[in-house]
Amino acid sequence: MNQMLQDPQVEASQLHPSQETKPPPVPPEPPAHEHPRFAKPQRVAFVEACWHHDVVQEARFAFLKEAEARHLTHVDVFQVPGSFEIPLHAQILAKTRRYTAIVAAGLVVDGGIYRHEFVADTVIKALMDVQLRTEVPVFSAVLTPQQFHETEVHYDFFRKHFAIKGVEVAEACANTLHGLERLRGQVAAGIV
Repeated sequence: MNQMLQDPQVEASQLHPSQETKPPPVPPEPPAHEHPRFAKPQRVAFVEACWHHDVVQEARFAFLKEAEARHLTHVDVFQVPGSFEIPLHAQILAKTRRYTAIVAAGLVVDGGIYRHEFVADTVIKALMDVQLRTEVPVFSAVLTPQQFHETEVHYDFFRKHFAIKGVEVAEACANTLHGLERLRGQVAAGIV
């Protein structure tokens, strides 16, 4: 028999066991995705251009949060005036052998004085050269929009975009470091 409780003041303890109401079952929370751990601690350098700092720093904020979730907890942040200065800092940091990876973040925009595509291309090529010369992986969140105007709409859009890029570069960094850790272990064991 289906009965409803008419008086809200009636306590559950006064009810017959068949009349007791139970709260609906709470579905279990989905398990948090556990990212793999590293065999050895990893140290990452994050080199950030200060040109349009309020936009670029969003990449750093998002990177640090995602990096921690992926067990990259040793991150040193370095700031440089602009994106053009990033490759030299990356090379010096890579040569110290203190860092297992370097991440670069910057925004190269059309300032009307020179072709910003040339600056962006030079920076990306130089970062690739650093990576290949030192065998320290270098990741780029140096972005070159086709159009960037000094308006609040563009600032808001690119702040959000840099936050997305910060997460993506943290994922790429962690995945690459895991892959290199496995590869170097295989090389040391004579498997590869």
